[in-house]
Amino acid sequence: MAKLCFIHTLCPFIFLFFCNGSLGDYLIGVNYGTVADNLPPPTQVAAFIRDQTTINKIKIFDANPEIIRAFANTGVWVKITVPNGDILTVSKPAGAQSWVDENVVPYYPQTKIDRICVGNEVIATSDKNLIAHLVPAMKAIHEALLQVGINDIQVSTPHSLGIMSRSEPPSSGRFRRGYDRVIFAPMLEFHRETKSPFMICPYPYFGFNDKTLDYALFKPNAGVYDEVTGMNYTNMFDAQVDAVYSAMKLLDYDDVDIVVAETGWPSAGDPNQPGVSLENAVSYNVNLVRHVNSGVGTPLMPNRTFETYVFSLFNEDLKPSTSERNFGLFRPDFSPVYDVGVLRNTQTSPPAMAPEVDKKWCVPRTDASDAALQSNIDFVCSSGIDCQPIQDGGSCYEPNTVRAHAAYSMNAYYQANGRKDLDCDFINTGVVTMSDPSYEACTYAA
Repeated sequence: MAKLCFIHTLCPFIFLFFCNGSLGDYLIGVNYGTVADNLPPPTQVAAFIRDQTTINKIKIFDANPEIIRAFANTGVWVKITVPNGDILTVSKPAGAQSWVDENVVPYYPQTKIDRICVGNEVIATSDKNLIAHLVPAMKAIHEALLQVGINDIQVSTPHSLGIMSRSEPPSSGRFRRGYDRVIFAPMLEFHRETKSPFMICPYPYFGFNDKTLDYALFKPNAGVYDEVTGMNYTNMFDAQVDAVYSAMKLLDYDDVDIVVAETGWPSAGDPNQPGVSLENAVSYNVNLVRHVNSGVGTPLMPNRTFETYVFSLFNEDLKPSTSERNFGLFRPDFSPVYDVGVLRNTQTSPPAMAPEVDKKWCVPRTDASDAALQSNIDFVCSSGIDCQPIQDGGSCYEPNTVRAHAAYSMNAYYQANGRKDLDCDFINTGVVTMSDPSYEACTYAA
């Protein structure tokens, strides 16, 4: 269990961010979002996190192979996501097995994938067909993992607090009527059986008003009293988490662990947005982490700890509003937006493994189908390109997947034809990258 770390008075108080014990005990991770057109290549990001920060847990919102591959052998735990658009497909055993074979097997255990999120805030989509297939998809992914001999990757799904029909006071927490018994009871039963966590996204930022700003920011305040339990809440984060716990307890699943999949506060916003400032972002995140790492728990869950993921690693310039573009701890050049104590030293220097500007590779797009990629392999290997490395016994035969073989053959064609962007198009199924896709004995030409 994490313990509060007592720091010498000369040590900056925000060093509390990651001082709660051994590396494996860290409770705080970050969400690595990519809704931007100016982010550094995943290899640089992985090297930066590994070498220059104390972050050892990340969560991504897809199964981007460049990112997953970049974190191989870094010691960083990685949570990957089945996109909402794939839930119907993976709800069937064959679809789930194909997804696991393509997105987990080639990278595990070199990349420390420890959890798969099936969708993201699916209930909030109000898509009844998608929602109905969520639990079957979670079960199918879990079974697919077991089929390939993997029993230490958890399966879960993050929820916004829109799943609640009532949350104030915390003791009155209820899931939305109609979803409580039909969706959440079987989901929580799955979590209990597989010892996986119920994942939630509490954001006091979206719940505060003029009178409750200090309450949302963990600053001194009179608190909010729950008459049913006689408990006084001094921060909104605890109240939101306890409301979810109350809803779980109402269904008799209060023994299931809770993980905070997302939470954060923007450092900048539009002029008419109250409470948005650099000072408030620092206050929320620093106080959040101190609180989570203290081990005090919440009023309804004393001495209980919660694995928590701050949103987000970078400012993302393609988000739709100013505040949404400014949730990051870092700018795309790796300079800190504000110091929350995750840097290994106070001097920010360029990350290791910066790619050489004259080296480029061609790899499949993440949304390319296996059928299209197989056509690419057939075309390349019949055009005079040496495909021996992806034949049985070749240096790039393993992993024996269509996507892996396509990546090698598409790149070989791209390099042989002078590395022109057009030669990596493959009917809109290829993309040029500066991240070397080589692995183990399999070397990609550059």
